[in-house]
Amino acid sequence: MKDLSNETMLHVKKGNIEYLQFRKLLEYQDKVEHCYILKGKNNDYAKEEANNYIDLYNAMNLDIEGFTKIEHQAHSDIVEVVKEKQEFFTNIDGLLTNKQGISLSLRFADCTPILFYAPLKNAIGNIHSGWRGTVQKIGQKAAIKMMQEYGINKEDILCFLGPCIGKCHFEVGEDVKEIFANTFSYLGNSEDFIFKGANNEEKCKEQKYFIDTTLINRKLLEEIGIPSSHIIESNICTVCNSEQMHSYRAEKENAGRNTAIIGLR
Repeated sequence: MKDLSNETMLHVKKGNIEYLQFRKLLEYQDKVEHCYILKGKNNDYAKEEANNYIDLYNAMNLDIEGFTKIEHQAHSDIVEVVKEKQEFFTNIDGLLTNKQGISLSLRFADCTPILFYAPLKNAIGNIHSGWRGTVQKIGQKAAIKMMQEYGINKEDILCFLGPCIGKCHFEVGEDVKEIFANTFSYLGNSEDFIFKGANNEEKCKEQKYFIDTTLINRKLLEEIGIPSSHIIESNICTVCNSEQMHSYRAEKENAGRNTAIIGLR
């Protein structure tokens, strides 16, 4: 398996466990820990049970009792605050907390993980933003809720856009293209984030388009005043690297899920 490390990401191997971490977020690892788990014999965590994460949590020095997940991620714009250990959530797509000992766990297969960390207030967020969540601006709404909930200034939030389907592979038809164009035209020239694809008449009469959801999420965060330098992208496409991470676009119904975790020590 190739090393996926780049300027913003670090590929970590600890025994049988492999995961990615943001280099910038590692600067705060005395207070916050995080990872994006890669495929592997011992990395799939298919049953989603907390006890499947014991080895990982031990490796990352996190408290397994603080494991918090969403039972069903619904491609919504709903974000909830975690106030204590062992809280139960379902049919939402984002979690926030400022409680030490709590970790936030969400699952992805091409959708965008958005991690938040506010060092001054020591608060975190974990957001699942698929294309429907992006259209509903869940990342932006989560950042606003985080600022309101914890009294955080927009200049004090760090935002991390994790591995997801890149503009190289997020191919859509006219219907989805129109949704994005109509929703985000106010952000600027739609040609910045919507690209025409080659139209092969032998295969399909419908014009295809490619969409850059990472850029859209960046623009949405910048729209509410978060400095551009505080928005860090993984620059890793899940489809391009489907041998090492789960991708619904590449694997269809056989796709597993990649787990992204962020937790306060």
